[in-house]
Amino acid sequence: MRIDLAPIASASLPIKWHLATVLPAFAIGTYLIFASKKGAPHHRLLGYVYLALMTITATTTLFIHQVNPHGFMGLSIIHLFIPLTLLGVAGGISGARAHNVHRHRGAMIGLYVGALLIAGALTFAPGRIMHEVFFP
Repeated sequence: MRIDLAPIASASLPIKWHLATVLPAFAIGTYLIFASKKGAPHHRLLGYVYLALMTITATTTLFIHQVNPHGFMGLSIIHLFIPLTLLGVAGGISGARAHNVHRHRGAMIGLYVGALLIAGALTFAPGRIMHEVFFP
């Protein structure tokens, strides 16, 4: 498989920031869900880093209008992941602070699946930058 990084190099600054925050968020989120000892101090610390990265990732998306540049404020259907991401972040924090493991786990799994796996998979659709990178 040939990878072409030129589309990323020529992308707008919000896309570069988005990619710079979502990649470590994906790595940290994967570790936290599948390998980290839940409740341990490093889990909590990395959890805050993960949630900060996800908040920045969602915020940068407000400035990315590649899918629908002429729609309402340049927003498209994929921008619905912004409030869903922010609600997942808030739910994860509130669940953890309340020691409500069920709510915290649900919010974190929902955030990971929705904002990273589903939204991430959509970036590989034809016409999107990640499609150009991996399928030049």
